[in-house]
Amino acid sequence: MLLGASLLLGGGEIWRRLAMLATPEIQPAGLVAFGGLFVLCAISLTGFALLRSGWLRWPMALLLAAGSMLVDGYQWAVGDFMDYESFVTMVQSAGDLGSALAQQGMALALAAGKALLLLLAVGLKPSEGGGLWARGARWAALPILLGLSVLLFFRGGEGGSGLPSSHSGASLALLHVFDVATSERGPRQQVALKPAASPRNSDIVLIIDESIAGAYLDINSETGVYSGLAGGAAGGEVRPPIHNFGLATSVTHCSVGSNVVLRFGGTRDNYRKTIRSGPSIWAYAKSAGLGTVYLDAQRTGGRYQNRMDDAERALIDHWEQFADVAVVDRDHAVADKLAGYLNDGKPQLILVNKVGGHFPVSDKFPMSHARYQPMLKRGLMPDVTDMAGGDNLDGRASNWRLYRNSYRNTLLWSVGGFFDRLFAQANIDSATILYTSDHGQSFHERGDGGEATHCTPAPQIEEGIVPLVVIGDGGDEGQNARWAQAAAAGRDQSSHYRIFPTLLGLMGYAAKDVAPLYGPDLLAAEPDPFTFNTRFNARLGSDPAWLHVPLDQIARPPLSDYRAGATTGTK
Repeated sequence: MLLGASLLLGGGEIWRRLAMLATPEIQPAGLVAFGGLFVLCAISLTGFALLRSGWLRWPMALLLAAGSMLVDGYQWAVGDFMDYESFVTMVQSAGDLGSALAQQGMALALAAGKALLLLLAVGLKPSEGGGLWARGARWAALPILLGLSVLLFFRGGEGGSGLPSSHSGASLALLHVFDVATSERGPRQQVALKPAASPRNSDIVLIIDESIAGAYLDINSETGVYSGLAGGAAGGEVRPPIHNFGLATSVTHCSVGSNVVLRFGGTRDNYRKTIRSGPSIWAYAKSAGLGTVYLDAQRTGGRYQNRMDDAERALIDHWEQFADVAVVDRDHAVADKLAGYLNDGKPQLILVNKVGGHFPVSDKFPMSHARYQPMLKRGLMPDVTDMAGGDNLDGRASNWRLYRNSYRNTLLWSVGGFFDRLFAQANIDSATILYTSDHGQSFHERGDGGEATHCTPAPQIEEGIVPLVVIGDGGDEGQNARWAQAAAAGRDQSSHYRIFPTLLGLMGYAAKDVAPLYGPDLLAAEPDPFTFNTRFNARLGSDPAWLHVPLDQIARPPLSDYRAGATTGTK
């Protein structure tokens, strides 16, 4: 009864998988294969429950229950199936467990309840007897689980959708153990390049915003939100030179992958090797004689994120988080802190991770910036920086309209308000600031269903579209002219992959030395493929998957969200 109950509680995923195999037309072979695999997994589950030895039965019960909770918790929170790519992302984001509990407590509690049923179903001592079929199930239990793992391996970690979450979760865990055990490992390389120019006497800043849809800013769309980067200052003060490279493609459509490549560099061809063994941006800064500063507005308590570790942390001179600041005010606190470092007269590399516009967005702005109405109900999760789900999304067009307006208000505060505050305080005469986001977002402007905004298994093109802006000229008029020319020539046709070599160039490393390792920079004339990676954790024999973004198909912010009678504004 307990086994049957746990399988029935996965009925929603079973039905969704069957619907996928019957849409747009019935796939008989796929339906038979799925049905056969499901029956085999059910036999395996029963076989584990019938094991006589408690010392063997309870560990398997724990493994299967843990796999069930992991997969169900993810799928019920995100509303999509878990594959190996998603599994690795969740493992790498383990430091966000607190935010997950705060925001997705109900989904995780339900997943835990189902996992408890499974734990008892497998772990409790079986009754005597059963005959030949019970003996067969016991002997087949482990081979079936291992066979599913082998099948997922040869399919690049895909193919477990709709199967019992106990077995898909345990199989993905086994794959990950194998993957880690067989992956190349070695000491991280030291910096081999030498700066061709004398060390800079000014700051280099990389601001990585969170979940900023490039088309929703006024610098990239006529219907975009005030960003503080369009030249017109709110208070009338003189702004530094601002060079807008327009819409750019991100490394990938999830935070971890984009951030780690922005810190370690790499091209589309070699990024996996580079992020595994290449020197970090901090190491290059140290070699160029710069101090290093990291401002992290997303995490607290000294927790790492985006695959940072102790070795990387050791290269950072000043690492600041903002635990004592309310989430809604953290980006503005970052602006104050960043201004202080820009004004201290010390040449430094400064990397910033902002709170930005990751969901939940209902409480990421004060009421003074609630310009766009109607919007989501407030007071739901004011203390959550970023985590999957939230905002009571239900996939309906009317709900997305509220979401987009709350998102606009968030941008008004965390982007426009951030830069207004920074420019009012900071001396940027000789500094150079690069501004981008880790990934974009899809807000279902075309009327399609769904509840996810990014990091989806089959992403919309908007998930990989981000802003890219260079601020300041390093105190060099000639450099200012080069930036202006490059921005005009490269508008709407660049990518994240140009940022790391650009930072190295600002540190004094020669482009001819940098390009063979990290590709061309933002000043180079080489065309960019304008693609983002939809399979960043390409392992188990699979290759990265690149999605090209046609500019004329990027959805634009619909005016009809907040202006009666306006057109949708989509393309």
